[in-house]
Amino acid sequence: MTEQKKLSYEEQTTITKAIIKTAVIMLEFGAESKLIEDTAQRLGKSLGVDSVEVSLIPSAIVLSTLGNNKTQSVTTTRRAHHKPINMSIVCDVQKMCHDLEKEKKDVNFVLKTIKEIKPNYYNRWLIVFMVGLSCASFAYLYGADWKAFAITFLASSVAMFTRQELAKRKFVMIITFGITAFVATMIAGIGHILNISSTSNIALSSSVILLAPGFPFVNSVLDAVKGYLAMGWGRWMQAVLLSVATSIGIVFALAVLNLKGW
Repeated sequence: MTEQKKLSYEEQTTITKAIIKTAVIMLEFGAESKLIEDTAQRLGKSLGVDSVEVSLIPSAIVLSTLGNNKTQSVTTTRRAHHKPINMSIVCDVQKMCHDLEKEKKDVNFVLKTIKEIKPNYYNRWLIVFMVGLSCASFAYLYGADWKAFAITFLASSVAMFTRQELAKRKFVMIITFGITAFVATMIAGIGHILNISSTSNIALSSSVILLAPGFPFVNSVLDAVKGYLAMGWGRWMQAVLLSVATSIGIVFALAVLNLKGW
């Protein structure tokens, strides 16, 4: 068995930086905690360190690598900033990790690939249309007539456009959700006041479905079950706060329109 090449402190530092940059990208774009840790360990093994230890919290990562028969340690910390969930980024990172393992590339390949990974965004008008259609379809399945279908489509489409504009201007996510819920409820509420449809109450509830924070709730449960309690609690609290912001936006719109309920 060939002896593993010894790493200098500088080489191990570069490897550590590459691994934590990869882990931060995955955390920012919504990867599960177990997947982040497993990917970091796979990268470390492929790049020549003995082990990788990862500590995760919702806003930061602390990562240590042990090299040269665990006699040399490098530890670094990086802050993670909240970004929209994007599984295409996570898939690109997984592909890079697979290529690294298969083709035995070096740390420069990791650093170069990370720099080139960019979100693949859909056309914004396609997103507006599809979100409006999905919310309207939910309303129809729930028993809404075609007039309520049209009201839901209009309300949720305008709400999605509003959400995109607020995100572009880097508003805090909680404020974005509150304003978006307000806009959707206002449009659907006006349709209810004008008595356009006999099922306009369904349009009121369906127009805000686009704000349901399902992914953070699912990830919080998965993290907690797999032992990442801090991450699970943090993601659960984030989802709860987004739900509360949505509720505040809905209640405020109902108060402005003087509607007593759905």
